[in-house]
Amino acid sequence: MRQLVLSLALALAPVAALAATLAVPLDQSALVTLSAPAHNVVVGNPAIADVAVADQRHIIITGKGPGVTNLVVTDAGGKPIFDREIVVGAQSGGRVALINGPAITSYTCAPICEASPAGAGGPAAPAIPAGQAGGAVEGSHASGSVSASPSTP
Repeated sequence: MRQLVLSLALALAPVAALAATLAVPLDQSALVTLSAPAHNVVVGNPAIADVAVADQRHIIITGKGPGVTNLVVTDAGGKPIFDREIVVGAQSGGRVALINGPAITSYTCAPICEASPAGAGGPAAPAIPAGQAGGAVEGSHASGSVSASPSTP
């Protein structure tokens, strides 16, 4: 009986590994190496994640919109070689938002803050010299969180 339980556990181990979650930052990509050549690639919701096949053993997953979807890759025999939930969310750092009344302007910080282009999290804006922000600033950077309010003269 003990051998049967152990055999069953070992047989199901690859299935458990296939069911893991993969987090991909919004507007960024992740390279995945497959265990066998890919034949079919299916994305549950292409508005959340996009997949490009680099070659038969490598796929590139790009976070397109926030949310959760799934990705299934099968081999030539139809056997799943990659089956994961894909979670696309905000980046963990490197972005700052300047909130000035109803206007929100996004900046990308790596290593200095520069205005993000229009369509990449907010409208394009000029760079802000240090200490010149006129509204509240919220966001995070690789070195930690950023939060500031305008000072009163």
